[in-house]
Amino acid sequence: MSKKILFRTVVEVLGKPKEHVDSTLRGYLKKLKENDHYEVVQEDIAELKQHEESELWMAFAELEIKTLGVAEIIDFCFDYMPSLIEIIEPEELQLDSLTTSSFLNDMQAKLHGVDMIAKQMKMENQLLNKSLARLLNNIIVILLRDHNLSSEQLSRLTGMNVDVLEDYLDKMIDEGKIDLKEGIYFFKEAEIENGRPSEKN
Repeated sequence: MSKKILFRTVVEVLGKPKEHVDSTLRGYLKKLKENDHYEVVQEDIAELKQHEESELWMAFAELEIKTLGVAEIIDFCFDYMPSLIEIIEPEELQLDSLTTSSFLNDMQAKLHGVDMIAKQMKMENQLLNKSLARLLNNIIVILLRDHNLSSEQLSRLTGMNVDVLEDYLDKMIDEGKIDLKEGIYFFKEAEIENGRPSEKN
């Protein structure tokens, strides 16, 4: 019977709320212990910590695990996405061509899956940004048709950060939809009196 491989690993979970992060990590550990391919010989669960300047919580467990072969360690990496893997015993490992080929094919399949998800998210993000831009454009036009407003006033009415909003307002000026005089934005069709936008507010 071949000697088992002993490896050390760190499994992390990041998210919120705190209770969900804790239960998710413990769920991972429970699933791992129920898997006949792995024997958890040592377990150290760290106290949950909140990231600085973030609402996210992080939980992690440092484990020592015994398993039969390299293939099982590779499967473990794909299934649990550990942040660290360290082989403790034995000092030398041999990889046969079948194990190596299986690993490379699994890795390629994972990479293709991640690439597909990334492309899909990019496409959805582009569509969402276009929809939000049209919505913001319509809101600004409606507001400026009724009132001449400063960027601070528009910021309060739209809920957007002033700096971000002013960048968007500059684009609308370039497109000829609105104009700006002395810090006041107005709809381009608004009547101009004495070189200033007519007061509608």
